Amino acid sequence: MKQLIPIPLRIPELAHELALFVHGARDRVISPRLRAEGIWEPFETRLIMSLLEPGQVFVDVGANLGYFSVLAASCVGPAGSVFAFEPEPDNFDLLRRNIEHNHYAEIIRAEMAGLSARDEAGQLFLSDDNLGDHQVFDVDGARTSTDIRLLCGSEYLHARTRHVHFFKIDTQGSEWSVVQGLMPLLRSQLSPARILVELTPLSLRQAGASGRQLIEKLAELQQPFWIVDHIEHQLVPSTAESLAVWCDNVDTCTGDAGFMNILVGPGQNG
Repeated sequence: MKQLIPIPLRIPELAHELALFVHGARDRVISPRLRAEGIWEPFETRLIMSLLEPGQVFVDVGANLGYFSVLAASCVGPAGSVFAFEPEPDNFDLLRRNIEHNHYAEIIRAEMAGLSARDEAGQLFLSDDNLGDHQVFDVDGARTSTDIRLLCGSEYLHARTRHVHFFKIDTQGSEWSVVQGLMPLLRSQLSPARILVELTPLSLRQAGASGRQLIEKLAELQQPFWIVDHIEHQLVPSTAESLAVWCDNVDTCTGDAGFMNILVGPGQNG
């Protein structure tokens, strides 16, 4: 069962109160953390809050129950926009409820869909106990699946906004196809977007790509790379080649699920 009472977020920098409906006991990762601490990924949370400005456009790819979508809406305000993509029905139901509960229906546009390189039908393979770990590929045949809709990000967004300022992409291994579909939009913008993306070489390989492929695709934008250091709470400058080599090294270790979040684009002073 889903948690019936919204959980207040405990983020000191919030200008006004936010609260989220979360999953019940079946979810062992995001929902219990929000119940216990009222915050998820604290440095990434503060990073987004420090980089987003009123009136800007934020795109949340893999929105889950809407934590970052709602947070972004509080930053961009009524003059801005948030586009949230979440293909899994139970997560999308919470996303929709959280949009309504926080009165952001005029700011957040939610689609029960994932992003990919093209518009197509797909399947989502479901985790039983980590409801943020659904994947568009099947590793061992043990997961049940559901049919989902996949959209080409550039085509969808070109028709609805003139410019995107910030992307958050966390799609459990399908990040390469998401970025591939977004590249026409990213290349066409007069000023660069910031892209916060999860980099997990194992999942990317299981999805049919690789960490090196994702890094080399992002490097085509000719923007700075930063490692999101959530221990020291800082952005660490990096390069495409050093990140690609890190991905190669992880790939040499069978079953190594090492990951990091990276930021592509102007840093905090950019």
